[in-house]
This record gives sequence, C-alpha cells and structure tokens, in this order.
Amino acid sequence: MPYIKVYIHFVWSTKNRKPFLSTKELRENVWQHIKENAKQKGIYIDYINGYKDHCHCLVSLGIDQTIQKTMQLIKGESSFWINKEKIVDQKFEWQNEYFAVSVSESMINKVRNYIKNQEKHHNTKSFQEEYEEFMDKYKFEKFTD
Repeated sequence: MPYIKVYIHFVWSTKNRKPFLSTKELRENVWQHIKENAKQKGIYIDYINGYKDHCHCLVSLGIDQTIQKTMQLIKGESSFWINKEKIVDQKFEWQNEYFAVSVSESMINKVRNYIKNQEKHHNTKSFQEEYEEFMDKYKFEKFTD
C-alpha cells in the first residue's frame, strides 16, 4: 500500500471576481458545504476559507486524485449547490481558472494561518493584487486543455 502526503494550496475566484460571497455567514455556509461534499468524494480538505470573491483551500491529495479532477469536483458541485439552494440572488459561477501550488510539510501551519486570516488580509489588499503577486512570485505557467 503506498503512503502519500501531498498538500496543495488551491485558490480560485468567482466569475469576473464578482463579490457573490458578500457576508461572513454566507461564506461560512459555502465553505462548510464544500468541505462536507469533498469528504463524501474522498477529498481531504485540511483548511478552507476565503473572501467575497474567492476561495483558498488546502487539500491533501489522495493516491488517485489529480489537481484537475479535484478542482472539477469541488468547484462544479459547489456552484451547482449554490444555485440549486439559491444561496445568492443571481446565477453563481466560479471562474474557470484557478491556481495550485504544492506546500511542503514545514509550511503547512503558515499556509493554514494565511488561509484562516483571509478577512483580515483583504482589509489591506484586494484579491486582484494578491493574485498578481502570486503569479509573479511563483512564475506560474498557464496550461490550456
């Protein structure tokens, strides 16, 4: 039996960065749903949080899970659920794009704290500013299907 421990920090935004997730209560409801649904699908979410227009999620990938499939399951089902339950008053969509970066075990607590403090963090920096910093810092390559 293989033993695997691979942590990925995922970040994705709402379509056109629209602030659909406008209240803390609404966000907590969505994050809880995502975590519960992921668990049912065998996806281990270590920590999840975000702000009005985006989500951060620390995931420990399983042996047969890929980044693409994990994002497809999390984003697809959650947007379907948000619309079905009429959580927001308009059609909800996540942006197609996302980014994912591996996290070494020595950095897990730092990443958890970063995700935990999203509200405080975004009092001083917009998601767009954060996104541009991440893209520059990690020199992400954009892959297309």
